[in-house]
Amino acid sequence: MDFVVRNASLPDGRTGIDIAVQDGRIAALGPALGVQGAREIDAGGDLASPPFVDAHFHMDSTLSYGMPRVNASGTLLEGIALWGELKPQLVQDALVERALQYSDWAVARGLLAIRTHVDVCDERLLAVEALLEVKRRVAPYIDLQLVAFPQDGLLRSPGAFDNLKRAIGMGVDVVGGIPHFERTMAQGAESVRLLCEFAAGQGLRVDMHCDETDDPLSRHIETLAYETWRLGMQGRVAGSHLTSMHSMDNYYVSKLLPLMRESGVAAIANPLINITLQGRHDTYPKRRGMTRVPELLAAGIDVAFGHDCVMDPWYGLGSGDMLEVAHMGLHVAQMTGQDAMRACFEAVTSTPARILGLEGYGLEPGCHADFVLLDAATPVEAIRLRAARRLVVRRGKVVAEAPPARPVLHLPGRPASVDFRIGR
Repeated sequence: MDFVVRNASLPDGRTGIDIAVQDGRIAALGPALGVQGAREIDAGGDLASPPFVDAHFHMDSTLSYGMPRVNASGTLLEGIALWGELKPQLVQDALVERALQYSDWAVARGLLAIRTHVDVCDERLLAVEALLEVKRRVAPYIDLQLVAFPQDGLLRSPGAFDNLKRAIGMGVDVVGGIPHFERTMAQGAESVRLLCEFAAGQGLRVDMHCDETDDPLSRHIETLAYETWRLGMQGRVAGSHLTSMHSMDNYYVSKLLPLMRESGVAAIANPLINITLQGRHDTYPKRRGMTRVPELLAAGIDVAFGHDCVMDPWYGLGSGDMLEVAHMGLHVAQMTGQDAMRACFEAVTSTPARILGLEGYGLEPGCHADFVLLDAATPVEAIRLRAARRLVVRRGKVVAEAPPARPVLHLPGRPASVDFRIGR
């Protein structure tokens, strides 16, 4: 074998598992495999996981913090205004370099698949061209999926629909939208219909920024679910953010959740950003803003978490760590039961992989040999520690590695180091 990892734990609870890799795929997986590898790694019981997947990101704006100025209020509306100021100043080469730098961060974090929205309301489509180039260059180590995103509104922004169609023709993968940003509720619903019909005609997936507001009467997810069902697009559509659902009355939600389940629409929450941008008009009580993750899961709806932003006009923090995203989602949604915490780990691994339609993802024979060896024994411990990525493997080759976190102590009568793990 090209490569064998010995004595790993898996997210499903199996322990003492060997993973054998040949020609970029998992050739065998099980306890005490009777094979030899050109390179062998002893996992020592640490967790081997499929790679992290970010279901919602904005790579065209990442690492642009402070350009042309800092978001002084930290609000969504000032971030939108800032992006409008920055767009005319964008330079393609600089955008490519920032995206490549972020991709380096992602690989170091074991984040090997990203769905990124790219603004198509700039007539030049400069960001589209830049991210198509980035997608080509990172293809050996990151699955980068692009969403044509009419950020200023499909109907509100002149030429946005034509630009979106041009972007799809250039090679962008997914149809996006932002119905709550249109001028009226009616126009928002019309934009959903137009975009879904276009995507259905092209055989494409859909991922819309939907109801990213505290207004409980912003109900475009209902229209998105209906159009998905009407056009037979089950399993190919996601609604991102869905923060208005946090403010909706329970009776309406009791109707909405079965509609979403029937239509096969997935939900993508963005815990770091939803918890900081929503609820800004509230004094107290103050709404949390993030969508109803436990209720969505209980209804049988796929829920993934996205990072959304890293050091851009909307958010001045972040480092590409999906365990930080899961950690925030766990707390905001009060998902502290054992099954719920494991679901938060799945929300940054297997669930977004399913939403993106990633081929060959997982830890089974025949899957791509893409995985992360974490300095933790279980998914819950990985979230708690935001565990170091001991190894990041892509197609059977190690693309990043880091030492376990072992701070040295200088305390009389105490151990020489500490690893923050319990029970070993």
